[in-house]
Amino acid sequence: MSNDHRGIGMTSQRSRDRLIRRLSEMGIQSAVVLKAIRDTPRHLFVDEALASRAYENNALPIGHGQTISQPYIVARMTEALLNGGPLGNVLEIGTGCGYQTVVLAQLVGEVYSVERIEALARKARERARMLHYRNIRINHGDGSQGWPKHAPYDGIVVTAAPLGVPRALLDQLGPNGRLVIPVGLPGEQELLLISRAESGVHEERLDWVSFVPMLEGVG
Repeated sequence: MSNDHRGIGMTSQRSRDRLIRRLSEMGIQSAVVLKAIRDTPRHLFVDEALASRAYENNALPIGHGQTISQPYIVARMTEALLNGGPLGNVLEIGTGCGYQTVVLAQLVGEVYSVERIEALARKARERARMLHYRNIRINHGDGSQGWPKHAPYDGIVVTAAPLGVPRALLDQLGPNGRLVIPVGLPGEQELLLISRAESGVHEERLDWVSFVPMLEGVG
């Protein structure tokens, strides 16, 4: 791995290890999720001016009114998604800078990600290529409609908050699939785990969270 990928100073492996210890203290138990976050060079997903803060457990701005999610939330959502067992294909709604996308790509077969802002989708594709991930597909489109072409999905993770669970996403969730999604108004959003089983669809609240609202259409 190049020095750019390893990082130096505040972006070094030592800084990453401190973050992993913090996530463990906060309750993240999955060894594979923690390893994926440790191995992902988060400083490459933010502006150079913010690189020294990349391994803090905070959300950071990425432009266009969007943020790179707090590492704890990325870990929490990924762990919840994987708790049901191995996943072949996962749909991500809200690619953003591509950080969550790359974490997922280390843990599942294929990641299909939808981003409504074209500039973010383009940069996320460039980062995935730079890091040599061949199991990531990114589409510029309306995330509220999912990506029907590749459905059904074993898992779906959503990184923007609608007021309710979009019907299109439920329809694209496969048998025994798991959907992790924040829902609600700003200031009162719940992180939900929705599981599909033979007995029906089951819903569980995981946490209180704060995400940007899900917007329909493309930008």
